[in-house]
Amino acid sequence: MSFPNLEAAAWFLLACVAKTTVILGIAWIATRLSRRRPAAFRHAIWATALVCVLALPLLSLVTPAWRSTALRQAVVAWTPGQALHASRGADTVPAMVVNAVLLAPTGGKWTTLLLAVWAIGFVVLAVRMAIGLAGLRRIFRESEELHDKPLESTAREICGRLKITRVVLLRQSVRADAMPVTWGAVRPTVLLPASAVSWTEARQRNVLTHELAHVARYDWPMQMIAELTRAMHWFHPFAWIAARELRRESERTCDDSVLNSGVEAAEYAKQLLDFAAALQLAGSRWSSALAIARPTNFERRLTAMLHPTMKRGSMSRIAKVLVPVVAALVLMPLAAVRLPAQDANKFGGTISDPSGLPIANATISMTDKKTHEIQMTTSDNEGKYVFVSMAAGEYELRVMKKGFAEARATLSTFGAGRDSLKNDITLDIAATSDEINVIEPGGPKNGVSGGVTGGVNGGPTGGPEGGVKTNGAKTIRIRIGGDVQSAKAIEKVPPIYPEKAKAAGISGTVILHAVIGMDGRPHSLGVMNNQIDPDLARAAVEAVSKWRYQTTLLNGEPVEVDTTIQVKFTLQP
Repeated sequence: MSFPNLEAAAWFLLACVAKTTVILGIAWIATRLSRRRPAAFRHAIWATALVCVLALPLLSLVTPAWRSTALRQAVVAWTPGQALHASRGADTVPAMVVNAVLLAPTGGKWTTLLLAVWAIGFVVLAVRMAIGLAGLRRIFRESEELHDKPLESTAREICGRLKITRVVLLRQSVRADAMPVTWGAVRPTVLLPASAVSWTEARQRNVLTHELAHVARYDWPMQMIAELTRAMHWFHPFAWIAARELRRESERTCDDSVLNSGVEAAEYAKQLLDFAAALQLAGSRWSSALAIARPTNFERRLTAMLHPTMKRGSMSRIAKVLVPVVAALVLMPLAAVRLPAQDANKFGGTISDPSGLPIANATISMTDKKTHEIQMTTSDNEGKYVFVSMAAGEYELRVMKKGFAEARATLSTFGAGRDSLKNDITLDIAATSDEINVIEPGGPKNGVSGGVTGGVNGGPTGGPEGGVKTNGAKTIRIRIGGDVQSAKAIEKVPPIYPEKAKAAGISGTVILHAVIGMDGRPHSLGVMNNQIDPDLARAAVEAVSKWRYQTTLLNGEPVEVDTTIQVKFTLQP
């Protein structure tokens, strides 16, 4: 498994924990409701649940994602600092959800701490599991191959009755007081004490029936799955409960196999008591082998086998089909579902002004074009911004800051599991606008209007495209940018209404585009509506060229800025 960053791995771990809680919680409820059913049925429930938990991470990576809208809205509704807003109008979208997301200063630290703590716990339990396996290897090396014809004959008979086709190794411990244990999957091993050859035939048969029942049911591999699951979820109480209950039901199921062979419960209970008193579990107490009389859970086993009404049958055919089917119906949707925080892209960048300095407290919004959901955040003192809860889709990006032209862009995200998107944005100085009215009495009653009839042809509509012109001046850098002192007209020369246009009854609005230089003078004057009367345009240009503006300052340095000026010529009857 690979993840683009630690945060994605942390959210994946938390999602697996939540889903594991659901699986093991259902298993716990099911086993509580089936207390009167045979132990084999409860063992099958726990075994299936643990296999599902172990397979869950892999299935979550390969199954198609299912994104729950209800779950996402619930998270938004219950998250502090977020609210739902509904707006409806002619030019707005209905039921718009506004989700404000701010990057906490410790946003990147919790993921590292969480993964480090999880890794430490996993390593500790993995080492403990390895020690247990190493203990089994040592026990095997210290034992000898069993050569006893009656025991071998009894073992072959029981293997045939339990339909065991694998080769079972019978080993004899050098110690007379060693506890009978079983381990192994492909070539399972049953270890008997040195005193086993002198046991009565009934005791030999009971012990072999119990141990070979573990082999027939593949109990040792299932117990290893339980140990691995507990190591992966060492912090989860349900993982410890599941491993304990699996071992408990395993022993009780094997006890039922012995009792179902015709052995009296009281006699078998007495034999187990004798084993517990006289024999010792070989190797470490962390041994991964399945022992017939392990001290833990011994009292419960005796109570269960002496209970006269306890059901001891095996699983029915219906139950063998029902348990995995129900497990699949629970596992597949859980593996496909993506939690809101998990199903997210991380998108961010830096907001800066034309001088390259960062802009703090700029407002950045992302609008999902499909769902119309809006996420908003602000830039920090370094101009950095980030969105941490973006599902895959197409978005409209807007960046707003007073004194600067609004920036817009359309982008697409590619879903969780990809590299984080980055988009650095430079805001242009906002274009200014000005207006002056020239009202003149007279003119024919049915004059000709020379207003804006052809629309705006040519000319910029936003901030200056080429950025700031410094004319070689040295730029002074400060820590934080984005401080704009807007231009203001400090001297306006009123236009003179052209006599020719007045006599012809021509009126209208001249729209001019100009660049206010660093000296406060309008440069590059241009008429934006070329359908206007030429005399009106000439009068407007002559007047505006003499205007003077207060210099626009960016971080204390003069800059050029675009402006749009409207000169309205009006004739009063």
